[in-house]
Amino acid sequence: MAFLAIKECERELDQIERSIDEELPKAIARAAESKARELLGSLKFITDLERIGDLVLWVALRLEIINAVPKETQQKMKAMADVLASMLEDVHEGFVRRNVGLAESVIAKDKQMNRLCRDLFQQYLKRGAASPKQHSVEILLMTQALERAGDHATNLAEELHNLILGHTVRHAPKGTNTVMTNE
Repeated sequence: MAFLAIKECERELDQIERSIDEELPKAIARAAESKARELLGSLKFITDLERIGDLVLWVALRLEIINAVPKETQQKMKAMADVLASMLEDVHEGFVRRNVGLAESVIAKDKQMNRLCRDLFQQYLKRGAASPKQHSVEILLMTQALERAGDHATNLAEELHNLILGHTVRHAPKGTNTVMTNE
């Protein structure tokens, strides 16, 4: 059931992206600078959302194939999925309320996502030959995909920050008091 819901959401994201790609150039050509900035932001939003959808769908497809994911691994992957869901909820709420604090909380959650990914990688790399190689590789690839989806959610938060405050937090010079996304 969840797999079908993910697949349907991903298909809907593809349709939205296609619609934005077709309509955006005309809208930007007629827009004032502030509106054009918002429209360009929407293009970046849908691109990252569509990529998140692709990654989550890929993980769901892999999980359908692999039946033997250890319970501890399932819990850590679920924790990653929960963090990702929380990041997306905060981006959505931040966008609706134009709340930069929520954007910054998403950027901070990226560290949690990276830590969970690193923990799973270390767990499987230490395990080595003690576990079936094929499943280990699949699990590591799924973990990496979830972490990458978190990176795209962070991109959404950075773009939201830019939309609200009019300046980017990406690639800020060292020593500034701006939220940074890299650990």
